[in-house]
Amino acid sequence: MDKITKNQSDKDDSFNPLKEFTAARIGIGRAGTSIPLKQALEFKLAHAHARDAVYSVLDAEKILDHLKQFNLSGIHLHSKADSRAQYLQRPDLGRQLNEASADQLRSNSGNYDIVIIIADGLSATAVNENTNGLLQLLLPLLLDAKLKIAPVCLAEQSRVALADEIAHLLNARFSVILIGERPGLSAADSIGAYLTYNPKPGLTDESRNCISNIRPQGLNYKAAASKIFYLVQEAFRLQLSGVGLKDNEGLIGH
Repeated sequence: MDKITKNQSDKDDSFNPLKEFTAARIGIGRAGTSIPLKQALEFKLAHAHARDAVYSVLDAEKILDHLKQFNLSGIHLHSKADSRAQYLQRPDLGRQLNEASADQLRSNSGNYDIVIIIADGLSATAVNENTNGLLQLLLPLLLDAKLKIAPVCLAEQSRVALADEIAHLLNARFSVILIGERPGLSAADSIGAYLTYNPKPGLTDESRNCISNIRPQGLNYKAAASKIFYLVQEAFRLQLSGVGLKDNEGLIGH
């Protein structure tokens, strides 16, 4: 090993302790003026995973099957975006229900405390892989708190704001939408939880609270369920959400 190659190898090795704490690409080394072949191929693979996640499909049947253990029914909904291509090109259509879905919700309207929406977003892969593990811990907390839960809604071609219309039509006081986050080159499988008190069409992002990067390699299910439940309780106590609802519980633990 010549001196230049050895020095570069030593520099790469110095990053190894940090690599235990992050999936980010650090200390990847170099081969001449480029990066090594192995790291270049890993980058291309991560890019392919991200693209696949964007075009993945919600496994509604499997998710609905998991809900049976909690004696919760489900409603399968769709936004006004007719296809994935239209969904990506027209974000506004992903924020509105199609008429058939709106009719379903009107016929199931009640007097609910909370509605949980499971939405594909930009990574149905993330939703398929992570929602069951999260709900296994979150739903018992909500049920033990005697909250009246609306039928769980599965929404395809959905954006975050679709939760406002869903909750409004169901007459639910609070909404939690679990949605696939935009895939990155270190994670294509994370979900975000957006929480809104008194949801209704026309609200903007300052009305919501967000908990992101929910996945085993990010914010684990136990920590995420605990944080969501805390914010739900605080929202009902203070009768608000968004920028006015502060997290005074302390830092999230893992």
